[in-house]
Amino acid sequence: MTMKIRKGDTVEIISGKLEDKGKRGEVLSVRVKERRVVVQGANIRIKHQRQVQTQAGRNIQPGRIQFEAPMDVSNVMLVCPKCGQPTRVSVQRDDSGAHRVCKQCEAVLD
Repeated sequence: MTMKIRKGDTVEIISGKLEDKGKRGEVLSVRVKERRVVVQGANIRIKHQRQVQTQAGRNIQPGRIQFEAPMDVSNVMLVCPKCGQPTRVSVQRDDSGAHRVCKQCEAVLD
C-alpha cells in the first residue's frame, strides 16, 4: 500500500473540523497502514495526564497535554510548491524511477 503524501510535504486541510478547514501545515508523520497523517498545528487534542512514576524513578508531571492527532489522508490535499495551489498528484515513471507530478502545473514534486 502506498500514499502520495509523504513526511515533510505541505498540505491543506479540505474537510474536517471548521477551525482546521483551510489551514496549511507540514506533515509530521504518515501512517500508511491506517491511511492517516499527522499535520502540524491541526486536529489539536487535549490529553489529561495524571502523575505517573516510572520504574526508572522519574515522575511524569500531571496536567493537560496538547498534541496533533492523526487525521484521514482523504481530508488533506498536497500543496504544489511551484503554483501554491492544493492539487491532485499523478505518478510518472521513467528510467530513473517514479516521480510525483502536480496535475495542474505538471511540476515534479520530488
